[in-house]
Amino acid sequence: MRTHTVALVTGASSGLGREIVRQLDAGAFGALDEIWAVARSADKLEALARACATPVRAFALDLTDPASFDALESAFDEAPGLNVALLVNNAGFGAFGDFALAPRGDNARMVRLLALAPVELTYRALGHMRPGSRILNVASVAAFMPQPQLTVYSACKRFVLDFSRALDAELASVDIRSCAVCPKFMRTAFLDHAGDAGAANRMAALTGFEPADEVARAALRAARAGKPVCIPSLDMRLFYVAAKLLPYRAALAVEQALMR
Repeated sequence: MRTHTVALVTGASSGLGREIVRQLDAGAFGALDEIWAVARSADKLEALARACATPVRAFALDLTDPASFDALESAFDEAPGLNVALLVNNAGFGAFGDFALAPRGDNARMVRLLALAPVELTYRALGHMRPGSRILNVASVAAFMPQPQLTVYSACKRFVLDFSRALDAELASVDIRSCAVCPKFMRTAFLDHAGDAGAANRMAALTGFEPADEVARAALRAARAGKPVCIPSLDMRLFYVAAKLLPYRAALAVEQALMR
């Protein structure tokens, strides 16, 4: 049976996900028979498909709905000779502000999308992966230490980082590798509905921005090389080390002083 090699990208219709699809279409992960793109907006997915030379199979799904994973698993099972060469768990959203003041349901929805969705989708895709397949999990520099006013988001991204590293250790013996990419802010739609605008602006001013195309390029390169963690920006690599060495209260005091 002929192998049908695909890359699957969630959150594919905008921002980093769309940039990853564009680079995959340009050959950044080698030859692909198809790109499977998952997002909520059917219209945006159709526009993305028209812009790609590689065939794009669009899945207009909301990954906070458990039925979405059943739909994707059915697609896996129905595709003859399927090889999921790359799975990119990128879908997400975040909101700044005090935990207690968040709109009802937002925090639970964030946990479902940021933490549960990568677990569900990875579990269901693994049976269709082969030696050489890669998993790319989009974490964040917010994962490096707990972040007040970004409480649930930073906790979920820490989960993604730890899940990804442990998964990489488990699967390395069969040459399936998992990579967590930890970018800082990018100029995408992430900040368009960020909740507390003041808190968002202070945090963005502290970390700065990096281009989505550069993050995508670094992440795909690291995943293909089998690296467990990718931190694209040098200053955030230094922050990662500092967050490990300093006691949390000391690191948080420094961060808050810089934000002021």
